[in-house]
Amino acid sequence: MVTALSPYAMNSHRYSNLIISVLVIAFSGCTGLTTDLSIPKKDIPASFQNSKDTTNIADIQWRDYFIDPPLHTLIDTAIGNNLDLQMALQRIEISRSSVRAANGALMPTMGLNVGTAIRRYGLYTMDGAGNSTTDITPGQTVPTNLPDLFLGFQSSWEVDIWGKLQNQRSSAVSKFLASIEGTNFVVSNLVADVAIYYNELRALDNELDIIRQTLHTQDESLEVVQAQKAAGRATELAVELFRAQVLNTRILEKEVLQQITVTENHLNFLLGRFPQPIERTKGQYFHGIPREISSGVPSQLLANRPDVREAEFQVEASKFDLAVAKAAFFPSFNITASFGFQAFNPDFLFVAPASIAYTAVGTLVAPLINRNALKAQFNNAEAHQVAAMYHYQKTILNAYVEVANELSNINNLRKINILKKQQNEVLQQSVETSHLLYRYGRASYLEVLIAQKNALQSNLELINFAKQQRIAAVKIYKALGGGWK
Repeated sequence: MVTALSPYAMNSHRYSNLIISVLVIAFSGCTGLTTDLSIPKKDIPASFQNSKDTTNIADIQWRDYFIDPPLHTLIDTAIGNNLDLQMALQRIEISRSSVRAANGALMPTMGLNVGTAIRRYGLYTMDGAGNSTTDITPGQTVPTNLPDLFLGFQSSWEVDIWGKLQNQRSSAVSKFLASIEGTNFVVSNLVADVAIYYNELRALDNELDIIRQTLHTQDESLEVVQAQKAAGRATELAVELFRAQVLNTRILEKEVLQQITVTENHLNFLLGRFPQPIERTKGQYFHGIPREISSGVPSQLLANRPDVREAEFQVEASKFDLAVAKAAFFPSFNITASFGFQAFNPDFLFVAPASIAYTAVGTLVAPLINRNALKAQFNNAEAHQVAAMYHYQKTILNAYVEVANELSNINNLRKINILKKQQNEVLQQSVETSHLLYRYGRASYLEVLIAQKNALQSNLELINFAKQQRIAAVKIYKALGGGWK
């Protein structure tokens, strides 16, 4: 026996089929989308220069690593005033606001709705014809110009079926953490830059002292030659050459003074202030690195280097962004509701329960048209994730190379410095020897000039190598991830 379906059942069956068809079409475009992306892995080496010692100078706070009190004051000032750091701190606040916005998107929104309107329906319409014969209050038909007053609450909520909103929040959190690590990296660079310029300034001070000491010696030599010329034991040519040497050294003095001014201004810029004198330690500068360098193992870079940690969080954020882009292909389910008082006359607005009005609507919206735009957004997020993973690998590789370069530099500078000190001692002795031989007529004035020139150059080079050693100690500290803790 065949049972006939009622018109209501037939309509319900059609609607069910329509909904199923829409959902099938909506989901059919998502089958080829994958969020499981990967790139060839590069294993980080197990050690630096075959050392297995895990002791790492990056774990030392900069106050303990740099033992110069005036430098401590300068770094504190830079951390408080540096403009790049202040901008980085604001980027943290921007990311923090994004996290709050993403948290808010997970929750329903609710607002107070106070509205007023006036409506007029055409008389030859269903609404107009019905209103003309309907009493809105006993004995009063619906007015042709119908006021509408509403006072109540309205709410909307997107139900996070596919985790899109949660992934947006996770992405915002990862970007927030990345901004913190980015700021730490700014601090690390700032501490290192201040220490580098400070050491350059101290080196210039020592160069200036050496130049002025040399000038004193050269002035004495010039007086001796002038006296010998007056006694007929030297020529005017010798006097002119000694005077030219003095003038050349005075030029060098002025150049160093200008370099000191420029370096002070660079430091003041890092400190976020206008040019002014820089307080610094005076005195001996020729000793080498004040602390033994312990580089630890390369895997520690993943925890110590803020730029590596920042790149890692950027990869995490890109993964969540890709999941959000995939969820955009799925239907979204929204619930809207309102509750309040509604009437055509203010006198009836708060008459309960007659004036109470409420709605509750659930909508399922599936993207059907222009899915190419969604695919473009997905491909864009996919490319961003792959780029973020390559950037992470590049950051690790760069960190390892920086450490390897500085370790090699420090070792070679130590060896060169030993030889340079030996050379400097010989050349300093040659100056005294040339003066003594010149007084006894056993050396020419040219030999005296050459000895003084070589000694000055050697002294300046010795200061420069000491500066390079100190700067290398700063750079290896930064390369290992120190300076921001």
